[in-house]
Amino acid sequence: MRSKIKAMNGESNLRIIEWLKAELIESTSVLFKSLLRSGSEATLDALSTIVIICYVLGRRVGINYQSIDMNIMHKINTTVNEASEIEQMYGDLTELKKYFDRRENRMR
Repeated sequence: MRSKIKAMNGESNLRIIEWLKAELIESTSVLFKSLLRSGSEATLDALSTIVIICYVLGRRVGINYQSIDMNIMHKINTTVNEASEIEQMYGDLTELKKYFDRRENRMR
């Protein structure tokens, strides 16, 4: 009986993963369309939805939220330290790093 329940849970999890993947594609489409218009509210909503879906999808495949956050910070730090040409010109990731650092300091 337990193996039947595990199989059903596994199938259910696979369906949820497939649904999340479809939602991610749909939200990306909404984002792209919102960027064609100048509606920042729709863009904000689409970006927020994409981030949420990515976190939930990660959890569904066995990656906890903290690991995702830590990997994001690692990638930001690596890219900032490599100082790509775009980063040197615009500093987007440096600003994102500062944001995460401030947020982490507030949580302590």
